Amino acid sequence: MRLYYVNKLSQEETALLTKRPAINLEKILNIVKPLLNNIKASGLKVALSYAKQFDGFGGEEVLVTKKEFDEAEKNLDVKIKSALITAFNNIEKFHVKQFPVKYETETMTGISCSREFRAIENVGLYIPGGSAVLPSTMLMLGIPAKIAGNRRVMACSPSKNNKINLPLLFAAKLCGIEEFYKLGGAQAIGLMAYGDKKVLKVNKIFGPGNQYVTAAKLLVSIDPDGCSIDMPAGPSEVLVIADSSANPSFVAADLLSQAEHGVDSQVVLITTTLGMANDIELELVNQLEQLPRKSFASKALENSFVLITEDIGQAIDFSNKYAPEHLILNVNEPERYVRNIINAGSVFLGQYSPESAGDYASGTNHSLPTYSYAKTYGGVSVEAFMKSITFQKLSREGLENISGAVETLAETEGLQAHKNAVHIRLK
Repeated sequence: MRLYYVNKLSQEETALLTKRPAINLEKILNIVKPLLNNIKASGLKVALSYAKQFDGFGGEEVLVTKKEFDEAEKNLDVKIKSALITAFNNIEKFHVKQFPVKYETETMTGISCSREFRAIENVGLYIPGGSAVLPSTMLMLGIPAKIAGNRRVMACSPSKNNKINLPLLFAAKLCGIEEFYKLGGAQAIGLMAYGDKKVLKVNKIFGPGNQYVTAAKLLVSIDPDGCSIDMPAGPSEVLVIADSSANPSFVAADLLSQAEHGVDSQVVLITTTLGMANDIELELVNQLEQLPRKSFASKALENSFVLITEDIGQAIDFSNKYAPEHLILNVNEPERYVRNIINAGSVFLGQYSPESAGDYASGTNHSLPTYSYAKTYGGVSVEAFMKSITFQKLSREGLENISGAVETLAETEGLQAHKNAVHIRLK
């Protein structure tokens, strides 16, 4: 990992460090756009042809059957089943608190305004299944959808040998999902966004994916015939702030837990001493050798860096500029710094709060903004599966009380019919 000292960086160099490894988005969009256009025109038939071309799909049935769901529950290893149930319970317990509450207020005598929430009718969940299949992502998306009460929830994930793996199917069953297609990549995004005669399109797509999935989500979100998306998520990332109290082996393990996601992941270490940086670097070398996904992690580390700061305040200042998906505060009394954190997807406090706990089972959501989008986005929540509607009711007295303001503002904007709509009621 490259080494920098914050006090030796210019403003331009600091800005460059906060940028993520470059992705040739224009090139990816040019590849994905014709694929989406073809699916938009011809639906499931074309989506399946792409699944055969890119994922090797060759099955007769693209929709997971009830028998496959039941067999997954029956045949899944008891230990894995128990772990998924524990994760489900914790995630549900945390997310059920997010259900938005209706509120009402009388803004003036005779004027009552309220806000209520309704579930989005049709949503689509994308579960990655490339180099690693993620049943945890199914829980992170399926549980908020279950709590929100979406009328229809469909899921898509690429199959291996025309099958969806058992933990993923069991996780889907826990979430009450019955409509599950064996499709991945940009073709899955296209089918969810545009649908066809057999598959109803969705109103909003959730879930992370590779650069092709991300590009497809971006494209369908700006197409009037497409649909909304949760966020423009990119490669996974973590930023760890460690002081002299940190255990180097813990920090190295946290960095590698993100680096093993893929070659385009990025990990950042910020510490207050060169000695701690060197100790962590040594641990990285030792632990890396034991990882089955060593090749992925090694490449990710090449895109990563260490930053030496004078104190934790400087470290948090840089972190806010970087806006990490995951922020780990492995420092003494981390709660002291919480109020200073402005931009982060999810924060882990103290030496016994590894990021992997949030990835799987602590209860918070792991579908989070990456690529510095934490400056403007939060992670997936129950509210994201819903939308708000405002209501107002005015009595005659209420309309009289507000008529002067409404008629004056309508005149100011030159909208006479707006003024008339009030005036005619009070004549």
